[in-house]
Amino acid sequence: MKILVINGVNLDMLGTREPEIYGGRTLDDINSDLSVIAKNMGADIDFVQSNIEGEIVEFIHSGRLYDGIILNAGAYTHYSIAIRDAISSIKTPCVEVHLSNVHKREEFRHTSVISAVCTGVIAGFGEDSYKLALYALLKK
Repeated sequence: MKILVINGVNLDMLGTREPEIYGGRTLDDINSDLSVIAKNMGADIDFVQSNIEGEIVEFIHSGRLYDGIILNAGAYTHYSIAIRDAISSIKTPCVEVHLSNVHKREEFRHTSVISAVCTGVIAGFGEDSYKLALYALLKK
């Protein structure tokens, strides 16, 4: 199996951005852990990150060459119809992930425009949200 992990806006700031909400580890730290898990489960995994909505759309389009996508779109989750449409345009299963429990946060974070076109949603488990998404995709 081949998995693509797509991280969106501001996730390159993990480790320094609001560590009380997002934790103290960097995106590279999380990606390293996921690489080990994927390797141990016999899967290949690739990672991309962008703060630019159009680049995230392109990453999703390239996801059609994968068996699964893990997507943390960051703030784009709440308003990007372009990202929603990109997910809808491919058949690859896509799991939406969030480090924090968005439902315990500001009201605007309670709505995801992409959830309805994703295979599943995992939120609130910190970096383990990514690990849970990976396990879910590899079990399919």
